[in-house]
This record gives sequence, C-alpha cells and structure tokens, in this order.
Amino acid sequence: MITSLGASVDETFEAMRAGRSGVGRLTRFDPTGLHCEIGAEIDVDALTPEHPLDARGGTELRLLRHAAQEALSTAALDELEDRTRIAVAIGGHGRVPDRDVIQVMTRHAREDGQVDVDALRADPAFDPQEFTTRSPETAPTLLAHLLDARGPVLPIVSACAAGSQAIGEGARMLREGRADVVVAGGGEPVLSFSYYLGFALLGALTRRYPSPEGASRPFDRKRNGFVIGEGAGVMVLETLAHARARGRPILGEILGYGDSADGYRITDMHPKALGAVQAMRAAIADAGLSPDDVDYVNAHGTSTPINDPTETLACKTVFGERAAEVPISSNKSMIGHTIGAAGAIEAILTMKGMNEGVLLPTINQEAPDRRCDLDYVPNEPRLAEHHVALSNSFGFGGQNACVCLGSAAGALGGVE
Repeated sequence: MITSLGASVDETFEAMRAGRSGVGRLTRFDPTGLHCEIGAEIDVDALTPEHPLDARGGTELRLLRHAAQEALSTAALDELEDRTRIAVAIGGHGRVPDRDVIQVMTRHAREDGQVDVDALRADPAFDPQEFTTRSPETAPTLLAHLLDARGPVLPIVSACAAGSQAIGEGARMLREGRADVVVAGGGEPVLSFSYYLGFALLGALTRRYPSPEGASRPFDRKRNGFVIGEGAGVMVLETLAHARARGRPILGEILGYGDSADGYRITDMHPKALGAVQAMRAAIADAGLSPDDVDYVNAHGTSTPINDPTETLACKTVFGERAAEVPISSNKSMIGHTIGAAGAIEAILTMKGMNEGVLLPTINQEAPDRRCDLDYVPNEPRLAEHHVALSNSFGFGGQNACVCLGSAAGALGGVE
C-alpha cells in the first residue's frame, strides 16, 4: 500500500501503531476559500519512476503501480506462465477534469453556449484523449497491461465501498473458477482542486478543527465532517491450494463477503443502518460463522455526524448484547478517507493487525458521544490476539460492502 503515512504496508502500520496522523495543510493547490484546507497528501513526485503509461493513467495508475509492486514481489506473479488466469479487480473512479482542463474548454466557448470543437481540437494545451484517459476503467486496464494479466478486468465504481467490493468480487471469481489469481484493491487520486471542490460544495468535509492532525475524529462528539486522503492498496488473492503449490507465504484469508444497497439517499446512510447490517450479516454468513466468532471490526468510521452513530447502531444490531465487547477502530482517524481505496487499505491493515496481534487505535478521541458508546480503541493501540475481523465500507449512493477476514494462522489451520 501507499498512504500519507508510508510508502509500504509496514511503514503505514507502524505509524498508525504510534498514533500518528498523516493529515496536514494542502500543498498541491491553494485551498483558500474552500472552508476546509487540509488533507492526507502523498508526495507523488517521490513515487516509483514514471512509466510511459502514466501519461494515460495519471496519478491513479502511479499509486496503484507503487502498491502493486510491493504485493507482487511477495506473490512472485512473474513465475506464472498462464497469464490468462490472472484477473484484476480495482476500485476507483478515474480522474475528474482539473481546473486547467476546464479553463481550456471554456476558452473555446461560443456566445451561443456551444463549444468551438475545431478550435478546441487544435489547441496544443488540450489532449484529444482527455476524457477517455479519465474513465474509471483506464487505470485498472493499464495496470493489467503492465502486469500482463489477461484474465477478466473488473473496474469497481461504487464510491467508498469500491475497494472492499473489489476484494469481495475477486474472491468470488476465485470461488467460481474464473481465475487462479486476482490482483485486487483500490486507488484514488482525490486531492485535485476539482475533486476536492465537489466534496467541499456537498458540505461533507470538516470545517472546524483544532489542528490538521486533530481534524479526523471518528466517533468523537466534536466530529463535524471527514478529511480526504489519497492512497492505494493492493492484495494478491488466490486459492490456498494454488498458493501452497507455488510455495508462497500466506498472509491471511478472505473468509466471507457481503454487499448491499440502502435504497435511501444518495449521500446518507439509512437511519436504521439497514444496508450496513445486511452487508455485515451477509459477510459473516458467507464465512460460515456467527457474530459471536468476530473478534474485531475495522469501521468505516468517517468522522461525520451521521455515519458514526449509524455504524454504531449497525454493530449493536449485528452483535447484540456482545456489541460492547467487540473492539472497533477507524483507520481514517489517521489517514483520512481515501474513498475508493479505503476498503482495500483498511482490509490490508486489518489483516496485518491480526498477524501482529495489534488493534490499531482511533485517535482524537476526546469528547464522548452518547450515541457512539462502544469500544473504539481510543487513542492508543492495544495488544490483543484476534483471528476473525470485519472490514466495513459504506459509500455514497447507499453502497455497502463488508469483508470478513481471517488471520494467517487461521488460514493455515492454526485456529479452530
């Protein structure tokens, strides 16, 4: 993975274990006047050297390439001869045309409101392939090309649930025998002016914060909006038999997957958390387990007034009397909300935490909220053996996805 806290899984995990925040004032563009001036940025210029295809895939492809290199080195995918059995499933939304592109287009607007197409095409500042390179399928397709993966390519476009859905649909492809290996995850280059402006206009971003580092505060009473972060997370999925035959290390297991739609509002969760509950229960059932088997929940936890108490209600509904005993934490308190990449990054961190015996904290827990009254692992990491976890992702449009994960010990038969 790559996040604002590190260029690898270990770097990000150790920074989170220390309770560090990757949020700061934005430097990529001037955010003055947008009411929110912070984000969890990545120094894109420090990424792996540019590739010729980056001109088409942009920052999204660069983030995915960086994350994929770490995963692929462990998985040794180069040794696989049949490339038609390697699939790619990536969550993300492509790139929004940025300010410079919009300015070029408006320069050729006529008085009748139409665009002078010939003049626009002839403008050296405009790339005729501008819109095709910004489509959601561009980066996943180019990543597959770079990997020489010639199986199915699934671009998943489902808002904040996209990364989790990519992992879940990848697991389904393996179960159905449609692939031997799936490169699954998510990447999102959200910190451009146009993308940021959209969330600012929605009023979804935090407007009041004591400091950039203290702005993202899931489940805290003083929360008032989320913080955007950027990043990518990639994992290599294959059946246990296939991985063992290749002698590859087993890092964990996708036990189950559930998804649903709220059928409610485009930007709000259902107030009774119906879709969230449905996805969580489906993931547990798909794993052949019961709620009593779940040791930990990596929450969607966005730091918004509506999401956090609604997700709390979902956990209470799913776990019943046991809800207060199940630790819950939000990685977004430290790396912000990485939108389409969030589910992938958080699933990887959940798996890493199980293997390390560490529950990552929810930082900036200062003011208790009577509607958020569960165990959110406040401010400090916790040593705790846990082998079954849920990773929640609930997105705009009412998209819900939940992945049930198992530790490496469990995958190898070390846990009943």
